[in-house]
Amino acid sequence: MRIGFDAKRAFFNTSGLGNYSRNLISNLSKFAPENEYVLFKNQDKKGIDFTFGSNTRVITPQSGFYKRFHSLWRTYGKSSDISKNKIDVYHGLSHELPVGIKKANVKSVVTMHDVIFLRFPELFSPSYRYIFTNKYKHACQNADDIVAISEQSKMDVIKYFNVAEEKIKVVYQGCNPIYYDQVSTPYKEKMITKYNLPKQFILYVGTIEKRKNALGIIEALHDGNLDLPLIIIGRPTDYKKEIEAYISKNNIQSQVTFLHGVPTRDLPALYQLSLAFVYPSLFEGFGIPILEALNSGTPVITSKGSCFPEVGGNGAQYVEYGNKEEMIEVLKKVASSVDLRKEMISKGYNQALKFREDKLVADMIRVYKKLL
Repeated sequence: MRIGFDAKRAFFNTSGLGNYSRNLISNLSKFAPENEYVLFKNQDKKGIDFTFGSNTRVITPQSGFYKRFHSLWRTYGKSSDISKNKIDVYHGLSHELPVGIKKANVKSVVTMHDVIFLRFPELFSPSYRYIFTNKYKHACQNADDIVAISEQSKMDVIKYFNVAEEKIKVVYQGCNPIYYDQVSTPYKEKMITKYNLPKQFILYVGTIEKRKNALGIIEALHDGNLDLPLIIIGRPTDYKKEIEAYISKNNIQSQVTFLHGVPTRDLPALYQLSLAFVYPSLFEGFGIPILEALNSGTPVITSKGSCFPEVGGNGAQYVEYGNKEEMIEVLKKVASSVDLRKEMISKGYNQALKFREDKLVADMIRVYKKLL
């Protein structure tokens, strides 16, 4: 098969959608080498470096007009190039398919990660909701098949876009293999020095936005009189100001450390050094940081509902979103019991094995082959 991908996020997005795209492309290239993979990259500039084999090539806009207006090529000009390159299956990796895909003589798949902006419209601007509702609707209507990254996402696509259930296949995502191996003691010590880490701490990794609720951890630590430092790693948004105001009001600046721009290569050590990973988000499409923590041998505390039990299984402890008392109780229980943490680490590792690359690649290849 010759399989094409929308590679914008793979080359130019450093977070969730980019990680999904890079991991899938790299894993397909490695575990299904019999196919040819074509990456439709909307700009000539290099972007993020990631690994793929000789069975993978990159295509960028060729005309001067589309080189200059590369966003227009991604939406309107790409279908012609998909047809010219005789692609068998084209895969939109992040909710979108180009206009004209039906006329390109190609079968198409689109991955739907989440529809959070429709579930919680108050968290998004009207313009954002309008633009992405139309993009998602176009993709769902024009795709031959839809991949959802969780059962939760599948149910939401059915609900909000009136898609027939049989059109949607759940194919989970994995995480970067760098989280699989234990980091050496010298490297951990290097990270302790580099980031001035305390002897014990709990960890949050993810965009610092209201939906992900990092403030909920801090409130539980403060109101529960828990003398545990918290390290928050992620891209800041305006929500960080709300967190900083709470920290200042309660004079707990020494208990909370923000780290921005942490390289991916440093994250395994930070997970492994932490006492527990806490992810009290309201809602996600999948929740890759949970899987990163499970693979790192880090006890996980996350929210009940949404997709979280799909990822964490019996390897995590769950807290009702926004329930401060329950968060306090679980934090105390996990922090005080070495045996419980060992049990969580063991169960978590077994749960993480369900999301290894060879299985997920086989699931995705089945989706492609069924279309041909």
